[in-house]
Amino acid sequence: MYSNKAVNDWVNEMAKLTKPDRLVWIDGSEEERERLTKEACDTGEMLLLNQEKLPGCLYHRTVPNDVARVEQLTFICTSKKEDAGPTNNWMSPADAYDRLGKLFDGSMKGRTMYAIPYLMGPAASPFSKVGIELTDSVYVVLNMRIMTRMGKVAMDYLGDAPSFVKGLHSKADLNPERRFICHFPEDNTIWSIGSGYGGNVLLGKKCFSLRIGSYLGRTEGWMAEHMLILGVESPDGSVDYVAAAFPSACGKTNLAMMIPPEYASKKGYKVWTVGDDIAWMRIGADGRLWAVNPEAGFFGVAPGTSMKSNPNALLTTQKNTIFTNVVLTPEKTVWWEGMGVDAPESATDWKGNPWTPSSPEKGAHPNSRFTAPARQCPCISKEWENPNGVPISAILFGGRRAKVAPLVYQSFDWEHGVFVGATMGSETTAAAAGQVGVVRRDPMAMLPFCGYNMGDYFAHWLEMGKAIPKPPKIFNVNWFRTDAGGKFIWPGYGENFRVVKWVLDRCKGAAGADESAIGYMPKPEDIDVTGIEDAVSAGTIKDLLSIDKDSWAAEIESQNEFFAKFDRLPAEVRKQQAALKARLGL
Repeated sequence: MYSNKAVNDWVNEMAKLTKPDRLVWIDGSEEERERLTKEACDTGEMLLLNQEKLPGCLYHRTVPNDVARVEQLTFICTSKKEDAGPTNNWMSPADAYDRLGKLFDGSMKGRTMYAIPYLMGPAASPFSKVGIELTDSVYVVLNMRIMTRMGKVAMDYLGDAPSFVKGLHSKADLNPERRFICHFPEDNTIWSIGSGYGGNVLLGKKCFSLRIGSYLGRTEGWMAEHMLILGVESPDGSVDYVAAAFPSACGKTNLAMMIPPEYASKKGYKVWTVGDDIAWMRIGADGRLWAVNPEAGFFGVAPGTSMKSNPNALLTTQKNTIFTNVVLTPEKTVWWEGMGVDAPESATDWKGNPWTPSSPEKGAHPNSRFTAPARQCPCISKEWENPNGVPISAILFGGRRAKVAPLVYQSFDWEHGVFVGATMGSETTAAAAGQVGVVRRDPMAMLPFCGYNMGDYFAHWLEMGKAIPKPPKIFNVNWFRTDAGGKFIWPGYGENFRVVKWVLDRCKGAAGADESAIGYMPKPEDIDVTGIEDAVSAGTIKDLLSIDKDSWAAEIESQNEFFAKFDRLPAEVRKQQAALKARLGL
């Protein structure tokens, strides 16, 4: 269908390996969407939801052994093991191609191979990159249609160029013993077999955008980051942009789609979403760092998403959305725990079994998902498809820390900010398996997603800092400080706007700060608590901004355990830690 020789040669080679009954090239048209939706519903792979209440929406269940990313089966396949680094699983490219090649051999017999050209990034952007995903899953095709710019638009962008990211996926037999997600950064290639779950099979997402993207970014002098992008519009109409990295369960999507508190809305402040998950950032002609969201949709966790926690996300899902592993009601609508509405009296759970609110198991899987077009988000930025991206004023790092990290602090400079990001982590909660309060390090929220040695990744950050003439300022935030009883003392959600406002005022030179051992801190009066004075007293703010020396001493010991893994830890990171110890008097 398309004339690119390199694409056609590779597709034919992969078809020869997997042996599908037919090959269908994807063009991205509306007629094609209707045809594939009918196909998926006719086979039972997807279910058409109530078209009056949820127009254009579909429902899907994965098999029960295939409900999340499988980090233990995710590999970085570089010619040298040390280039994958100590925090990635490694397999040699020769072994991986041989091992997976045997699994792919004939894996599409009796099936259709769909060839999906897709574009990561806006159609006219020099930032953008093209991938081709070959898959035997119509579910993947329909999800990729939402998550990427798919079909002819991608091939028009590629033209005759021979360079694209090659992605091969087959559900095969969905056997977890034969499930692998392998990345070949030196070959611009991704092979995924044995899974039907989004994060393992929508190859444009974490696989391309972050694992291959981070490798390309280091090679080509840009950054692929696991970051939301939001814009804050001031009453005068100007907009400042923030990129932010958080580990899972730290409110990333909620922040990306935040609604300002009433005191700010009345003054004319607005928050705009550019992206909720991934940022590709390059140095602009003006010397600032500019970011695009390479995705076209949101692949969000459903449980806990409600009109209270994230109204913009919930409103985004009201049409043209694919729901995976949630509760199916008799009216062919959807429900999940934490939705903020009463559970149906009887329904079907994510496994396809009868379910009622008194059933012993949850109705929706904890990692159940919605795939929704970004353009439908009520607060989507008018700049979200700007080919040049948006200029980033501030970078936020954050985690879930009960005691050690204050509400917010600013790094002294870029190098110190890299250290702050490199030591990011979250404490396990009662909901997580294992011991409560254990710190899980997740530098820059990239630990599962970096496509090469993480020590080299820190070095790339340091190099970028030297190359950016006007770098963003770097901050750390923590919405999860607790009191002696374990209760959160900061209200969170839309109230986080108050912290972001101080951050942006700092970037503009419009807010003061006190120098502390860990960074620049706001004075208690710098955080505007208009309207929440009862919940956040002067004493509470003081607690939120306090620094406990003993907690920081334990934190540094914990950092050292993590750093011991690295053979390529940049000297600057150790230097920053030594300076922190000296400032703390340890």
